[in-house]
Amino acid sequence: MPVRIGLPKGRLLAGTATLLEKAGWGLTDYHERTRYYRLQSSRFPDLSAKIFHEKDIPIQVAIGNYDLGICGLDWVAELMAKYPSSGLVKIRELGYGESVLYLVASKAEAVPMAEMQAKSDIIRIASEYPNLAESFALKLRLRRFCIFPIWGAAEVYPPENADLVLISGRTGEEIFNHHLVAVTQVLGSTACLIANRDSWEAKDLSEVVASLEEALATMELAHPTGVDTAPTGEEYAPAPHGPHVISIALPDGHQQAPTQELLQTAGIQVRKYLPSGGSRRPASNLDGVRIKVVRPQDMPLQVANGHFDLAITGKDWLLEHLYQFPSSPVAELLDLKYGWVKIVAVVSKGQPATDRHTMKQLGARQGGLRVASEYVNVADKYARDNHLGIYRVIPTWGVTEAFLPEDADLLIENTQTGQTLARHNLKIVDTLFESTARLIANTDSLADPAKREKMTAIVEILRKATEAS
Repeated sequence: MPVRIGLPKGRLLAGTATLLEKAGWGLTDYHERTRYYRLQSSRFPDLSAKIFHEKDIPIQVAIGNYDLGICGLDWVAELMAKYPSSGLVKIRELGYGESVLYLVASKAEAVPMAEMQAKSDIIRIASEYPNLAESFALKLRLRRFCIFPIWGAAEVYPPENADLVLISGRTGEEIFNHHLVAVTQVLGSTACLIANRDSWEAKDLSEVVASLEEALATMELAHPTGVDTAPTGEEYAPAPHGPHVISIALPDGHQQAPTQELLQTAGIQVRKYLPSGGSRRPASNLDGVRIKVVRPQDMPLQVANGHFDLAITGKDWLLEHLYQFPSSPVAELLDLKYGWVKIVAVVSKGQPATDRHTMKQLGARQGGLRVASEYVNVADKYARDNHLGIYRVIPTWGVTEAFLPEDADLLIENTQTGQTLARHNLKIVDTLFESTARLIANTDSLADPAKREKMTAIVEILRKATEAS
């Protein structure tokens, strides 16, 4: 009987690879540099594995796509906080990947928990773990609170954009980057083995699980958390405040280098922005401007909430936001002409589908399409606008190309050359739109006389730099 297991990339990969090697599974391609997502065990011929972003694993196991999975308890708890009747069974903790979820606040504004519980003002909480954040806020009986779900970089939000953040750190950690301190511990986490409840009851998984038990009994695993939140000693200067201060969000990741290049062309010096010695609160030569470096995925929502006046993000993430919130107070001001990608519809090369019409036929034959994407709202709009029939959108947090063909029928993905898709035996059947970096703004800020002049000046500086580059 075939057995399928989801394995993590990222923080738990090294510890999991060590465990599986000791258990003799024979997964030779499971390592940091692997270019494969599908693995076959030489010890268990009926066992196949697929590598996922860790956050996807509890979901995939819960819906029955996988019999077993290895991931952190934090992501299991995040799923169960919203879906307590989910079909997950925790088999055992694996003894590595220890971390702790902390509720953290700015050192300058941290108060005792009792005082926080007595507050009548709205307490803003930002986190990659929105379900756990909401559950814990209710448990604390906070009088008024709101949760901001984000993709990452939560530590940069307090105190201006959030009062508290729920983040992962090391056991016993009390002080974090950006002058943050732990207010309280929420959850201890370690790598764990989970199973789908139906599979656990119907399939004989005992030999596979026993191999892990034997390996754990004979080895001493390191306990890497993969969480680097210790203080770095980075320069920290209080950010400017006041009604005339302009707050700007700059992107992290692969968009940092071209953004820095554009800013230099514009004569805007942003110190310690790039990854080498970089800071998420870089200083600049712009008077009355506060800069933070955050995830591009989070920018449109954070601009809409008034946390930033200006931001540089991709058109893809702007449309993802606007498709969900058509009346959002976010405006595109400028196409910055870099960061070009295509947003495409992708299927497995083995599928006969070649365009929208044949995709619709495929869905009709199968009784529905499974559409996987990081762009949940873009994917939903595409399926509706093209009348693809019955469909279900599967949210993902990366490694999206691994979902085809076993766990999805269609991907909505970004690509530059299409080479990565081709390497994974996938083909493009449609192009939704092209995306480049865009300067966006909060429309209420643009209408504010105290901010409009300075914002307009920044826009014009960037416009001239874009035309010159």
